[in-house]
Amino acid sequence: MSTPSRTSELRRRRARKDKVTLLRKRYSAAKSEADRNRILEKVKKVAPSLSADQFTKTVGAGKP
Repeated sequence: MSTPSRTSELRRRRARKDKVTLLRKRYSAAKSEADRNRILEKVKKVAPSLSADQFTKTVGAGKP
């Protein structure tokens, strides 16, 4: 009985990972501070457990 919920959970995790990867690319390409703040707000909505420090640390290190 738990298989359908597990499948949807995995799909949500993959989608979240892809979205955060996309936002990291956009953040590193952003030129203004306003754009970066807007992207950080989107990250908070997509992955609330991911802090801004963790997000920016991985962007600065060049990790996807």
